[in-house]
Amino acid sequence: MEQSPYPPSEPPRGGGSGQGDGHGHDGDRHGHQHGPGHGHSHGHSHSHGPAAPVSKHLRKVIAAILIPFAAAVVVGLVVLWPGGAPPHERTGVGFDRQTQQATVTKVVEVSCKSVNASGETPTGDTSTAEGNSAQQEAKGTCKKATVRVDTGNDPGRTFTEIVQPDQSRQLHQGEKVVVAYEPSAPKDLQYSVTDVNRKFPMALLAGIFALAVVVVGRMRGVMALVALAVSFMVLTLFILPAILQGSNPLLVAVVGASAIMLIALYMCHGLSARTSVAVLGTLASLLLIGVLGSEFIDWAALTGNTDDNTGLIHGLYPSIDMSGLLLAGVIIGSLGVLDDVTVTQTSAVWELHEANPAMGWRGLYRAGIRIGRDHIASVVNTLVLAYAGAALPLLLLFSIAQSSVGTVANSELVAEEVVRTLVGSIGLVASVPVTTALAALVVSADRPGPDAATPAGAQPAPARGGRGRRRKR
Repeated sequence: MEQSPYPPSEPPRGGGSGQGDGHGHDGDRHGHQHGPGHGHSHGHSHSHGPAAPVSKHLRKVIAAILIPFAAAVVVGLVVLWPGGAPPHERTGVGFDRQTQQATVTKVVEVSCKSVNASGETPTGDTSTAEGNSAQQEAKGTCKKATVRVDTGNDPGRTFTEIVQPDQSRQLHQGEKVVVAYEPSAPKDLQYSVTDVNRKFPMALLAGIFALAVVVVGRMRGVMALVALAVSFMVLTLFILPAILQGSNPLLVAVVGASAIMLIALYMCHGLSARTSVAVLGTLASLLLIGVLGSEFIDWAALTGNTDDNTGLIHGLYPSIDMSGLLLAGVIIGSLGVLDDVTVTQTSAVWELHEANPAMGWRGLYRAGIRIGRDHIASVVNTLVLAYAGAALPLLLLFSIAQSSVGTVANSELVAEEVVRTLVGSIGLVASVPVTTALAALVVSADRPGPDAATPAGAQPAPARGGRGRRRKR
């Protein structure tokens, strides 16, 4: 009879239905797996500890692929790193204007007619939105707000703002607001209220989010927040300035997204073969998204210049390739969802192997792909609804105009979102079989070398043709 792999002082910890083949070395596998200092090694926060390394041979194979890729990303960052966004003359339009902080100190109600510059009652068609608004301005009750500038070159200076009764944003006494400043305008027209100062509620919400992540995720949650901060740093310090500097948006997006992927995945899930497989699956899917996005953006003749913001960017920096900027947005926008899918699929295959070490790569792939199908169904729906939610006002306008589905889909505004959604979804769907196959091949092809550890007091497990053996991970 085969000797028990557990020391006499330590009973098996992995017993139960998970060891169905009745071999002592499977018990060793589970007993060691649940012992101190290792863990289930899931890609998500329910991991009990860091993943044990795979065999030295397999680590060399993975490193031979990923180290050159990481080196290429570093070279790309160095070559494309911008010196900062190039300066330009402010236009005073949209976001391209000087702003200051201010406070509403007093609000009084006045007759709209008394503050009407012309003093005449409009006689237009009141059945239209413009005519009805003009009628309200003439006969309704407006608000006259006194606003004090708190920052900039004129702290303490006050000006008045007339708020029409049909304006969506009404001012209230004591409210913190953002005001636009145009120094070239006449003195009494230099300042105007443009928005509400909502820094405090936004900061409070961010604090609640961070607290929830740390309380539930613990150290994994802390590392996730650090990775999130690093992602924003790459976005604001590299991707955006490099595009404004005139670098190719697609190349910048690929290098930046790759850097974010490497930093975030390894920081959140540890430096292990399992994480490396997730990186490879994510990389393959991003390449597919880049190829499909480039082809269909060109084929559908999408310019990327569809609203006031993109028009302003094109006006300030005519050298920027707006269609390339659109493709860069598709790649970066798809990265977050891809990370989730690839890490989950890799973890699923690793856990299936833990539960049944005798399962070959085909069995692992079939079991993993069944999990992936459920993931695809939920995530694709999430992706489509996310884009639909962002474009809801636009879709509502088309509904009001009673436009047909074909007309709506053919407009460039909607076509951009359709291409963005479908290209991202295709890459997402493709990531499931690609990552599952990679994970199944890696975990089943592992060949432990002489560095494979054996628990104290245990006998080496007999070989079984590459299946069911004690493997390092």
